[in-house]
Amino acid sequence: MYFDSPQEIQSRMNLHGKEGKPFFFALNFEMTEGIFIEDPLNQSDILFQFGNKSNSKISVRNLESINFSYTPLSLSEYKEKFDIVHDGLRKGYSYLTNLTVKTPVYSDISLEDIFYQSNASYKILLPQHFVCFSPERFVKISGKTISTNPMKGTIDATKPNAEEQILNDFKETAEHNTIVDLLRNDLSIIADSVRVNRFRYIDRITTNKTDILQISSEITGTLRNNYQNFGDIIFGMLPAGSVSGAPKCATMDIIRQAENIPRGYYTGVCGYYDGKDLDSAVMIRYIEQENNQYYFRSGGGITAYSNCESEYREVLEKIYLPIK
Repeated sequence: MYFDSPQEIQSRMNLHGKEGKPFFFALNFEMTEGIFIEDPLNQSDILFQFGNKSNSKISVRNLESINFSYTPLSLSEYKEKFDIVHDGLRKGYSYLTNLTVKTPVYSDISLEDIFYQSNASYKILLPQHFVCFSPERFVKISGKTISTNPMKGTIDATKPNAEEQILNDFKETAEHNTIVDLLRNDLSIIADSVRVNRFRYIDRITTNKTDILQISSEITGTLRNNYQNFGDIIFGMLPAGSVSGAPKCATMDIIRQAENIPRGYYTGVCGYYDGKDLDSAVMIRYIEQENNQYYFRSGGGITAYSNCESEYREVLEKIYLPIK
C-alpha cells in the first residue's frame, strides 16, 4: 500500500488511469514521500471523504462539547520569518511567497473525532499521524476536461462589510491575480482553451470560532494527448501554486530558509480516482500528531505590499475546526 518513491506513485497513477482502476494517493510538499492505495473504498488504513465519495462508515459522531485552544508563536517570532520572505520579495526573487507556521493546539477530542465532525469539501485521516479538512480543490479531471480552483484570500465574516473589504483590498487582489496567472500557465502546458470560468468567488465556512470568507477562482482547460496519465499531469503541476508562490523554484528556496522545517504532508496534495473521474485537494487546514501533541499548520501569501501584523493575524484566524 505505501510506497516511499514518488516516482513509483507517478507510474502507478498513470497505469491505473489508463486501466480505469480506482486509487487514492497523497504526496508530501517536499516530494520526498507519498502514499498510494489500490481499491481505496475497501480499506481503512486511510479514511477519506471527497464530497459524497468516502470509505468512512460513520458520517457524524455526536459530541457534547469541544475544547480547542492553541499557543501561538509570538509576533516577534513570526516577524523573523516574515522578514526573510519580504527580503526575497524586495530583491525580486519572488512575486508571492506562501509562509506557514506550526502551532501547538490542545483539544479533548481525537483526530478521528475531528475527521468525523468536520464539515469540509475534502477530509483525510491518517490515524496517529494527521487529519486534514481542506476546502481547496487542486485539480479535477473528468474526461479531457481539467479544472483547478486556487484559493487566495481569507477574512473574518463578522467584520463590517467583510465581502467588500476582501474583494477591494489591493494586496489581496494582487495576490489572487498572481496565483490565477500561475495556475493558468500550469494548465496551458498540458491543456488547450485554458480560461477563467469564475473569478474571485466567495465561499463561507462555518468554524468553531466564527464564520470566515474565502476567495477562489475556477480555471479550466481541455487536456491534450495522454489525458489519462494522471501521474504525469499531477506531478507536472507540483508544488501547488497557491501554497508555494511564484516563480516556484526561487520561491521554494525562500520558503525553506524562512520556515526551516519540513512541511511534510501539510500543503501536499491528495486525490481519489473512482475509475472515471479524478478529484484532488491541497492539504491545508491540517492538524498533525507528534507523540501526544497536536500541531496546527497554517499560513498565508506574502507580497511586497504585505503588512506583518495583518499576515500574523491571518495565520491565527486560520487555526480553527470546521465544526459548528
